[in-house]
Amino acid sequence: MGQNLSEPVTEKSSADGGDERLIYGVASMQGWRFSMEDSHSAILDLRPHSIRAQSITTPIESRLSFFGVYDGHGGDKVAQFAGDNVHLILAETPAFASGNLEQALRDGFLATDRAILYGHSILKNEASGCTATVGLISGTKIFVANAGDSRSVLGVKGRAKPLSFDHKPMNEGEKARIISAGGTVEHGRVNGNLALSRAIGDFDFKKCASLTQEQQAVTVYPDVTIHDISEDDEFMVIACDGIWDCRSSQAVVEFIRRGIAAKQELSKICENLMDNCLSPESEPGGIGCDNMTLIIIGLLHGKSKEEWYEEIARRVSDGDGPCAPPEYAELRGPSVNKNFVDSDNLEEPMLFDISDDDLEFTTQAGKIPISETTDSFQNDDFQRLQGEKSNDSYNDDASDANDTDNLDNADDDRDALPTGGIRKLQNRLPEHKATDINEPKKSEDSPADESQRRLRQKSSDLDVEEIDDVDDHSESRKRASPDDGFQGSQSETSPNSQTDKINETHNLKKSKEQEASTAEGFQRFRNKSPDQSGDHR
Repeated sequence: MGQNLSEPVTEKSSADGGDERLIYGVASMQGWRFSMEDSHSAILDLRPHSIRAQSITTPIESRLSFFGVYDGHGGDKVAQFAGDNVHLILAETPAFASGNLEQALRDGFLATDRAILYGHSILKNEASGCTATVGLISGTKIFVANAGDSRSVLGVKGRAKPLSFDHKPMNEGEKARIISAGGTVEHGRVNGNLALSRAIGDFDFKKCASLTQEQQAVTVYPDVTIHDISEDDEFMVIACDGIWDCRSSQAVVEFIRRGIAAKQELSKICENLMDNCLSPESEPGGIGCDNMTLIIIGLLHGKSKEEWYEEIARRVSDGDGPCAPPEYAELRGPSVNKNFVDSDNLEEPMLFDISDDDLEFTTQAGKIPISETTDSFQNDDFQRLQGEKSNDSYNDDASDANDTDNLDNADDDRDALPTGGIRKLQNRLPEHKATDINEPKKSEDSPADESQRRLRQKSSDLDVEEIDDVDDHSESRKRASPDDGFQGSQSETSPNSQTDKINETHNLKKSKEQEASTAEGFQRFRNKSPDQSGDHR
């Protein structure tokens, strides 16, 4: 089945840890892929890993915690090397020793590439590579370095704050560097091959000897983000694109917040989110079929673990910030693959399974097809919902779907707009059709007016019958038209005689309307003698 297994591997590798400053949970799962190519690292105190600082006992408030996720591609060797060594190489840089953590992160990434290329002959010709997203957390700041499309996000009272930038070849700055280095961007990939523009390894894209490491078509040089920690910062998330391809940053933050409010261990929340993202079916390259690795780091702010859980649960209970629905705290088995409308997309219609009853509208006269309620509805929105799709696709980040008045973006996704759109329009119908579908009021006209109304109705019925008769002749002529290639018999009614018939009918109708337009005229019409009316019976 392409690059995937026939059944997913859902066993997970999970762990929890922490100290007085923070707690963390981590989990990884192979999923549908043939092998597990992700790796990760979680180090509560990085300073003792530095040779220069081995004899130093680090106070709690001065600790530097390190967390990293490495998403491999083309094999697992580079990702495994990164998971085992990036933090060690970082801790040995002169910038780390001097306390310049921003520069230490950049130097550490560049040094990791050099270590693979020059220091390990077993990896020198390795074609694989990996993303790298790492976080250094001190007592007051968070430093995040990123190369590739793994991602780090901060949960701030239920709101997602990005701490990294996805490096894709189609990004303007990334594309300019690739082209300057002699590469191309084809189908959103470097040289039509690699779907990300920065990575550890991938030396096939780093062969221009005249360029520095930073200038190569695919570079390991990271972006570094620095964030000052505040009391509103609840937790930090680092994950590979196996998660982010399935869920938006905001949806992930709200999902995690619900699990914390339910007092779940962070590793269990990681596992639950992976099960929630896992695709129920294997599709090569499909969403929910990738390896998944996720780290959640809770920022305690001087509280105990229990107090931290209670504080977030209280905020959720008080409505202080967005959160996923309560059912998303339930521990679920694999292949759940369910999503919810996160707080950034609350304008999206709530979605339900459509039934035949959804296509009917109940009136006082009974049920009628919803398509027959108004001409404007039938010709506009309903036709679009029946298959006249827009060329625009429904975006998983939901920018187009946020506008609930725009129904053109419905696609074949069962969780897209059709049901919600039908319900939305159905609920508007009473306002548009109230005067048409209610029973007519009983007439309170005078007897003369009532008789006049009946006569007009009778006259109208007569006209309709006569016009229908003319239309029948017209249709017969149309069917026998030589233009259609039909060799049947011609109608006996000539065009001139049909025109005369229509004119005669029109004049008769006009005469009757004028005759009955007033009560006086109606009485004259009604009181005509047999001789006057031409009836000699």
